[in-house]
Amino acid sequence: MTRAYDVLVVGAGIVGAACALALREEGLTVALVDAAAPGAGVTAAGMGHLVALDESDDELDLCLLSLRLWRDFHALYPGVGDPLACGTLWVAENEHQLAEAHQRAARLSARGYQADAVGGDQLRKLEPALRRGLCGGVRVAGDSVVYPPSVADFLTRRLVGLGGDVYLGQRVAAVFKGRILLANGGKLHAERIVLATGVQSAALLPELPVFPRKGHLAITDRYPGMLNHQVVSMDYGQPAPGADALSVAANVQPRATGQWLVGSCRQDHQTGAEIDPAVLGQVLRSAIALLPRLAQMQIVRAWTGMRPATPDGKPLIGPHPGRDGVWLACGHEGLGVTTSFGTAALLAAQMMGRYGLIDASPYLPSRFTSLGECAHAA
Repeated sequence: MTRAYDVLVVGAGIVGAACALALREEGLTVALVDAAAPGAGVTAAGMGHLVALDESDDELDLCLLSLRLWRDFHALYPGVGDPLACGTLWVAENEHQLAEAHQRAARLSARGYQADAVGGDQLRKLEPALRRGLCGGVRVAGDSVVYPPSVADFLTRRLVGLGGDVYLGQRVAAVFKGRILLANGGKLHAERIVLATGVQSAALLPELPVFPRKGHLAITDRYPGMLNHQVVSMDYGQPAPGADALSVAANVQPRATGQWLVGSCRQDHQTGAEIDPAVLGQVLRSAIALLPRLAQMQIVRAWTGMRPATPDGKPLIGPHPGRDGVWLACGHEGLGVTTSFGTAALLAAQMMGRYGLIDASPYLPSRFTSLGECAHAA
């Protein structure tokens, strides 16, 4: 493996695959490298939601950009990833949550993204599976769900179709200026290297402020027509990084198969992939509290995944300030699928020296000053 490229993208999850394709569409010679199949890591473990989250203006900016690009993608390639335009119902269980729901509806609506506050009775009409007695919530019509591994595979095949190269089954052992070292001793060379390896990013570059945030998920047997919307508790969000306490908030998605995908929880300082029955039990009880019929459904599989989180809750998108030629597209936490296309667009714009569709500065790795102090290994 002696060929040199303009760009090497390490990591064929949905973010890496989207970045590789976007850079190839810019006319650069691109290779995508991964130890496994496209979308087989964090991408496969996640929930696959395409949602507008608004915990900060920066988060919402990136979500809305990406959702526009997702709509364009589905218009060009209908059916890829089994998209389901279910919308999201944010559910409020008390008056405090209801006030927050109304604020969310106002924020999203002000940005041109349809979000309607609904009362308790209307909530039940929209989603009969919900329990009685809920205060109300918000219906976000433009949200949807996809099966992300299929999208990552499609993007990878598109890359090959446009003349890009793909090296699968090739674990990257080290990243240097202008080259990567593979575990089998091979080397690949490029002027620029993009690291899009999710929770593995810090294993390759230890200075990166990317850490794992564990989650438990479960999926039911097929029950077609029993759930119309993605149902999410207003408690859902990102806990303070580094918190030891378990954070659980219901997130239940209908899938195109008729299955229900059930989450969500967050745990820091967890590195093992094993299922904790007590934690999984809390996740299921949280979901059943909103959707009682789940208690009678058959769970066919449960698993865990590690979200790649950062201390400030924003991804790293752009050049590494302390390593010449190294670029980053990692640290997306639970929004990697939603923001994959927006990340690719911002990265490509930066690399080509033009202003992006939104301001990229909130996501630049240089915001972490310690990264600029990193001396590049030879």
